[in-house]
Amino acid sequence: MSSFRVRPRFEHIVPLDPATTQRRITENIDPEIHRCEVKNFPGYLALRIPESDHHFWSPRLTLSIDPVGDGKTRISGIYGPNANVWSLFLYGYLITGSIAVFAGCIGLAQHLIGQTPWGLWILWVSLAAIAALYITAQFGQKIGARQTFLLHMAYESVIGASVEIR
Repeated sequence: MSSFRVRPRFEHIVPLDPATTQRRITENIDPEIHRCEVKNFPGYLALRIPESDHHFWSPRLTLSIDPVGDGKTRISGIYGPNANVWSLFLYGYLITGSIAVFAGCIGLAQHLIGQTPWGLWILWVSLAAIAALYITAQFGQKIGARQTFLLHMAYESVIGASVEIR
């Protein structure tokens, strides 16, 4: 269950209509057996680890349930951290990426006019920070891998099919 993607995902076609599919997943997840809980929204489900087993790197599985026609349903699943952890990384990438772009522009302009390109040093530091964020995200994925596996097994047992994660 190891992936180099920041948010591993899968797509699965089920031979049931969306309402039946959503009801089947919601009603058949048993917190005692599957060790996860379900949050139910129209066209969307979230499987997550119960508070008693939850830690900072605990994953959740978000399922988007969309009709495909002929009474079939496409389920798109994405594994990821809690919203506050995801936001921390998203803003980290956004801020360091923006600093890298501006520092690169300043450093290039300094180089072109013959000044010392100190902006390029900031660019390299920003790129190192982006790499550190990615490595930290991979580290967190490895810590939450067992719980990710539990969520995936719960989904597969309820849906009755094996699904490959990309």
